[in-house]
Amino acid sequence: MMQNVHLAPETDEDDLYSGYNDYNPTYDTEELENDTAFQQAVRTSHGRRPPITAKIPSTAVTRPVATGYGSKTSLASSMGRPMTGAIQDGVTRPMTAVRAAGFTKAALRGSAFDPLGQSRGPAPPLEAKNEDSPEEKIRQLEKKVNELVEESCIANSCGDLKLALEKAKDAGRKERILVRQREQVTTPENINLDLTYSVLLNLASQYSANEMYAEALNTFQVIVKNKMFSNAGRLKVNMGNIYLKQRNYSKAIKFYRMALDQIPSVHKEMRIKIMQNIGVTFIKTGQYSDAINSFEHIMSMAPNLKAGFNLILSYFAVGDRDKMKKAFQKLIAVPLEIDEDDKYISPSDDPHTNLVIEAIKNDHLRQMERERKAMAEKYIMTAAKLIAPVIETSFAVGYDWCVEVVKASQYVELANDLEINKAITYLRQKDFNQENEFAQASSYADLAVNSDRYNPSALTNKGNTVFANGDYEKAAEFYKEALRNDSSCTEALYNIGLTYKRLNRLDEALDCFLKLHAILRNSAQVLYQIANVYELMEDPNQAIEWLMQLISVVPTDSRALSKLGELYDSEGDKSQAFQYYYESYRYFPSNIEVIEWLGAYYIDTQFCEKAIQYFERASLIQPTQVKWQLMVASCFRRSGNYQKALDTYKDIHRKFPENVECLRFLVRLCTDIGLKEVQEYATKLKRLEKMKEIREQRIKSGRDGSGGPRSRREGSASSDSGQNCSASSKGERLSAKLRALPGTNEPYESSSNKEIDASYVDPLGPQIERPKTAAKKRIDEDDFADEELGDDLLPE
Repeated sequence: MMQNVHLAPETDEDDLYSGYNDYNPTYDTEELENDTAFQQAVRTSHGRRPPITAKIPSTAVTRPVATGYGSKTSLASSMGRPMTGAIQDGVTRPMTAVRAAGFTKAALRGSAFDPLGQSRGPAPPLEAKNEDSPEEKIRQLEKKVNELVEESCIANSCGDLKLALEKAKDAGRKERILVRQREQVTTPENINLDLTYSVLLNLASQYSANEMYAEALNTFQVIVKNKMFSNAGRLKVNMGNIYLKQRNYSKAIKFYRMALDQIPSVHKEMRIKIMQNIGVTFIKTGQYSDAINSFEHIMSMAPNLKAGFNLILSYFAVGDRDKMKKAFQKLIAVPLEIDEDDKYISPSDDPHTNLVIEAIKNDHLRQMERERKAMAEKYIMTAAKLIAPVIETSFAVGYDWCVEVVKASQYVELANDLEINKAITYLRQKDFNQENEFAQASSYADLAVNSDRYNPSALTNKGNTVFANGDYEKAAEFYKEALRNDSSCTEALYNIGLTYKRLNRLDEALDCFLKLHAILRNSAQVLYQIANVYELMEDPNQAIEWLMQLISVVPTDSRALSKLGELYDSEGDKSQAFQYYYESYRYFPSNIEVIEWLGAYYIDTQFCEKAIQYFERASLIQPTQVKWQLMVASCFRRSGNYQKALDTYKDIHRKFPENVECLRFLVRLCTDIGLKEVQEYATKLKRLEKMKEIREQRIKSGRDGSGGPRSRREGSASSDSGQNCSASSKGERLSAKLRALPGTNEPYESSSNKEIDASYVDPLGPQIERPKTAAKKRIDEDDFADEELGDDLLPE
């Protein structure tokens, strides 16, 4: 087996690892102790090298490299200057370059290497601060003044204006002490003017915030007149603001212009704001042409929403239609400078990106963007509603122009809001025919039903159009179909209850409203409809019970309270009726029915003095109705105040000189008191009575005639007039019976109850401007649109 083993020869081949132990003796650090030249260099901190062999001033000499084992050739610089550590003429040049590193001759005497000087021990303690020195006192006082100014500003931001002013005053006092101490210690040039300026400015601002305008103006004057404060003239804007608050508009404009002159043109934004203040002040003074110039300049240089809106107001005040249109277009064109909503929609499913988007969806920047957009929409909507009635021949045409302009702008979504406002304006003007486009509504409803037969909203709206045409049975079928498709469709259930009421199927209507009440427990509309159905079923106790639930939901609804008073009055409970009628009057003191009942109640209870205030209010609401003023005079006469009654009758006679009843009472009172005017009033009374008899004879003779074309036309006109009166009073139910006042022969006070017409036109405008509650929309069931819960479906 060993025959196949071959041993390597020992001398035939070279050693593979030879030469690894060989090294240059120059790098032999172990032999440095025996190197005389190196040891000499270490001991003397400089090398001893032989002198230069050649000295050529402008040429570098050859520099042989010296080793630790041989002699060293002297090295020289390019200028012939001996190198550091070189020996020339027996003198060694010091090695100054190593001193900064801590190498000194002390090392030659055996001291340890200590470049940081740690052998000297710890550093001596710092000198104690002398708190009694003037400089230290000044420094501490200055720090205290700064703290007081900061505390004053913080208190102002928190709404504590009184504390902010106290801190500002304290800072002012301490700052004056600081100035005196500095003048004693240092030169006046070393006074801290910035601190003085900040203290005075803060004090003036706190005076202004606390409405101490005289003190604020004095403090601002101190700053402005001090030439040592740079740019103090800008504070004249603050002074102008104070004069504006004091309604001293001429001085406000003066100071605004002075501030504008002192602000360079590079500060464009500040100049624009001052010019806007000038324009607003011109508007307040009625100088609309000057205001227009200011706002026009702003809109040409740096357009913004406020300036654009104020420009529209100015043109509206001067009645310039064309300029109003141009200003509205400029307002629409103002850039919002906000990000689009698409930025907040995640483009991918990346969780990190989604987290970032969720974080910025409602951050402060996003809230500022929303506020800016809401402000822009408010200005545009208000401007459109303001100029629409005046820029064209009619309100509708003007509104349509505004809608078209908005549709072509970045505010496309506002066009629908303007259309809704247009409809609301028609409702306020009681111009219902402008919106009664039943044919178009029916066609859209048909389209909705055809596109989705099982859509409950489409079926409900179709039922509404059929209901409006008077086909209640067919409307009920559509509502039933909507309920079959969606049993939770409360709109259909509510409307079918109204339909059953119109069909006089009260039990079915009550069943619908009770089911709806189980779904909508606190719905004021549903509660009122249940009470109304019980009233129609002649069950006043149940009606009262449900009305009590209604006022627990809407305790300030005057119509619900007056209905409770009416039910209690019908039951004979006058005290409860008075309580609810009085509460209704307290929340809505312009309901003639309530005012009339309260006045009659006080007359019935022999408190005529208290009835006077109600009849006087009724005369204010209906100044052309003489009966309320006659009732006031009658209450004065019944309470024994004959002189006041006589004055009231005289005033009525001046306003209504042909009123026979007023003349009769004047004759009676003048006779009882013994006044000379009795003959004058008696003559007028006889003449009016004679004219009345002649008029009645003519009417009687006309009725007894053959009934020719003239009489037929008059009869037709009379009939039409009667129908119009009936239609105008429909749904208002504002006629009431005034209880008789026995023991008199007055024509409006007889021994039997006499019905007094109290037709009432609300001077406060349409009902939408009254105190609003949900139940008010359901009080008058004659108008179906008011009774819907509102499930309008717009076409796709």
